[in-house]
Amino acid sequence: MTVSVPPASPQALGAPLQGTKARLLELVKRHGSPTVQALAQDLDISVPAARKHLCDLQEAGLIDARTEKPGGRGRPQHVYVLSDRGESTFPKSYASLCSDVLAHVQKLFGEGAVMQVLSERQADLYARLAPAITGTLSERLHTLAQKLQEAGYAAEISQEDGVWYLKERNCPALKVARDYGELCESELRLYRDLLGVPVVRETRIACGAAECRYRVG
Repeated sequence: MTVSVPPASPQALGAPLQGTKARLLELVKRHGSPTVQALAQDLDISVPAARKHLCDLQEAGLIDARTEKPGGRGRPQHVYVLSDRGESTFPKSYASLCSDVLAHVQKLFGEGAVMQVLSERQADLYARLAPAITGTLSERLHTLAQKLQEAGYAAEISQEDGVWYLKERNCPALKVARDYGELCESELRLYRDLLGVPVVRETRIACGAAECRYRVG
């Protein structure tokens, strides 16, 4: 029996936009806070068509609308800005930066320093997540999987021959996980603490598997 958590939207998992929506997102990024009229003109489409695409992008959580006065005065108008999720669709070097920072931590403070940093992160995550992860093991697993979905892990749970499994089909920090196995060990301990039962990792994306698979209980 497989119990799937509702999947995150393709944009949430990093799938690229195409066509007019991709161009709209680029224009919002480039111009800061354009109006629908300006966007329609740049794309050479009608205002209603531009507004429909903008509504779709809003529903996907990629842009936000707000009201402001041009130049600080005059008649208020609606403008569009990128949301945090919209910003994340543009290339970033966070993974490389994180790996570089951890490399310097290790160089300056020794081999155990990286694990110490990640243990502090684990403690912080536990403090934030633990109050929401309560109830039966099934309920705790559902909640944890939902939290992982929101973080981009493409998580789901399943039960096979009475044994629960947690599966992650995406690794949001794959480069860091490949460079520092301590990250995966830290997350494994976090899952054990949150679920309150033994958790064994059977496969790992960072080692070439198609998914991270955890046997629970």
